[in-house]
Amino acid sequence: MYEITVFVSQEEFAVLEEAVFEVEDATRWNLFEDFEAKGYRVQGIYDTEQEAIAAWTELSGIANVSGDAKVREIQDSDWKDSYKEHFKPWSIGPLHWVPVWLKGEYELPDGHEAVWLDPGMAFGTGNHGTTRLCVERLIEARERIGTDKISSLKVVDAGCGSGILAISAKRLGFGDVTGFDNDPDAVRIAIENGELNETPDLPFSVDDLLSGFSKQPYDLVLANILAVVLIEFCETIAPVVADGGTLILSGILTHEAEKVKAAFAPLRGWKDIQIHELGEWSSVTLLA
Repeated sequence: MYEITVFVSQEEFAVLEEAVFEVEDATRWNLFEDFEAKGYRVQGIYDTEQEAIAAWTELSGIANVSGDAKVREIQDSDWKDSYKEHFKPWSIGPLHWVPVWLKGEYELPDGHEAVWLDPGMAFGTGNHGTTRLCVERLIEARERIGTDKISSLKVVDAGCGSGILAISAKRLGFGDVTGFDNDPDAVRIAIENGELNETPDLPFSVDDLLSGFSKQPYDLVLANILAVVLIEFCETIAPVVADGGTLILSGILTHEAEKVKAAFAPLRGWKDIQIHELGEWSSVTLLA
């Protein structure tokens, strides 16, 4: 068994998060922010060195990135331990993201919920700036609306990827949650992650930004997508938010936030527009 590791730039990481679902087996790759090394890491596990190198050639070619790939032979136990070294539980407010190998022994405070993570399913740690920004806004929306009311709200995760935001929304108590992505492999993995988290009533579908909002209007819309895509489809996304609803946009580099805000601001009479920053990433929240 061989491990291939590549450190990439923040911009390359954002592109790779989308590109990973275009390769033959996305579940062999994990992408995460390495806080100790203060960088972004791409890690793959393959049976042979040749397969590892070929897989990185394919992935980096799709994403048009380059990096110094390091390949090393590891034992099965080393592979499991390497994941355990990098994937630690973390939390924001009442929501915890916990590696699945701690299921049964991780102690949750009363009233808190866990999202179980399996690094072998292209789920990652969830501890990426854009994900954290979205979850922080989700928790704010939960507190603003009230925990006694959110179970009746309709939520959609547009461009759901591996499903972490939709599953997080479900764990926080939001009721009618759906997710869609235009990549069938991403949706397959999202479904598997939903099963891991015992959320069978959380449907994921293969759709794009033109066909995915089939149950509009939505009380809360999550779109953790690249800024250029958000801007391109702003006239499609903005109208699907119900009056009094919330639109949470992320996947945005900080220097792009004002452009995203400017694209969405004139499309309807928003009551408030907020920009939040976390390092080099930003989210834009619009209250209808």
